[in-house]
Amino acid sequence: MKHPFSIQLFVCLMLLPWCLLGQVQPNRDSLNTATILFKVSHPKSQQVSYLFGTHHAFGKSFFDSLPPANKALASCNVLIKENLNLPRHEAQDIINARSTTTSWSTYLSKDDLNFINTLFANSPTNYHKMTPTELYVFLNRHFKEQVCQTKDSTDTHLSLDDYIGTKAQNLQLKLIGLETTEAQIALINKDVEGMPKKVHKKRLANIIAKLKTQNPNNCQETDWYRQMDIDYQFHTPCQNSLILTDRNRAWLARITPLLETNNCFIAVGLSHLMYQCGLIVQLQNLGYSITPILRK
Repeated sequence: MKHPFSIQLFVCLMLLPWCLLGQVQPNRDSLNTATILFKVSHPKSQQVSYLFGTHHAFGKSFFDSLPPANKALASCNVLIKENLNLPRHEAQDIINARSTTTSWSTYLSKDDLNFINTLFANSPTNYHKMTPTELYVFLNRHFKEQVCQTKDSTDTHLSLDDYIGTKAQNLQLKLIGLETTEAQIALINKDVEGMPKKVHKKRLANIIAKLKTQNPNNCQETDWYRQMDIDYQFHTPCQNSLILTDRNRAWLARITPLLETNNCFIAVGLSHLMYQCGLIVQLQNLGYSITPILRK
């Protein structure tokens, strides 16, 4: 079992796109089906693959509650994930290897700094070497896991993606990662490059306040995901080229050759299946049929 604070920051890149879900939730699109699992097929191929939209705050108990997803995974010979979490190349390794530190007293109040010291007291990650953006991303994820109660107490994996990876290994599937941890951490920081210090301070103060009060009023996204009450907004342009459009394009270039010769289970953050730039629309544009698979 990994330590609860052996953070993997890169899997939280979906935070920004999630904020768009609440704005148009009542409006449904052509795939008006409550699901996060889709079958991928092509008329010129006998291969059958699957797209599964993950939410990184969920874990083992959630995936085990989805018989069709488990059956789909078992029918494949390749698992494609955002990242493979290679030994000595995980987020904590990269952060701990840095020579620079952050002067947190310029970003956090005395009380908030004490809170962070306590939170990371037994962590293998040196939070003094994290950037304000990385700490904010981690605290957001911690809020979703601990306050929104998306994980069962028996879950032993850090994320839904990790658990799917372990199941795939047990099934002897080949594992393929779309990005390195180093690239994903760089991306997190680049996305808010130039953000004023006062904005970092305000964001950190707000998320720490939520953690201190254990306020569940900001758990809408996890509720939507658990219920699969999701508007995929296939006719909506992507609003973040760096986090969604560019990455989806690069991922698609790696995924499509694999689809031609393998049965693939593709597990990526749900936001990467959404919008005009999402993998679903892009695969449809290439002639693939995308079929929703119901939860039960």
